[in-house]
Amino acid sequence: MSTIDIFKANLRGGGARANQFSITFPTNVVQIPRESEFLCKSAALPGQTVTEIPVPFRGRNLYLAGDREFETWDSTFINDTDFAIRNAVESWLNKMNNLVTNSGSPNVADYTATMTIEQLGRDGQVLKQYELRNCMPTVVAPIDLSMETASAIEEFAVTWRYTHFTTSGI
Repeated sequence: MSTIDIFKANLRGGGARANQFSITFPTNVVQIPRESEFLCKSAALPGQTVTEIPVPFRGRNLYLAGDREFETWDSTFINDTDFAIRNAVESWLNKMNNLVTNSGSPNVADYTATMTIEQLGRDGQVLKQYELRNCMPTVVAPIDLSMETASAIEEFAVTWRYTHFTTSGI
């Protein structure tokens, strides 16, 4: 029979908290300011899917493991008045495809990097770490401006694409 005490005993560390995370941005492509670690309002631990391959056999399907697919990764930033983070991400995109010349670096290593996401415990210790490999931004969301918005700080989202991730614990 399950009781609250058994449940409590099995919930190690009081459960992982969604607001305890750290993002480390690479510096090899552009200089993303250090404050991005603090102004990253939200992110996610990356998702993944192993596709399935149906193999028909006498009216039934046998499902075999297919390829692993990695979803895009999203983050949301609080915008400060110097636009430091947004400018850095826009500079990154500009290296990939220049706003004026419509050209970019032919070397993938010039515009991809490793980004680190850490789930932290309440004591600040790393519980789980993901490294997004060959990561690059693909979307910088617009910032809505409005005369009706009187008491809000601007935010913007960035969508990232990566080839794969490595993670601790497996």
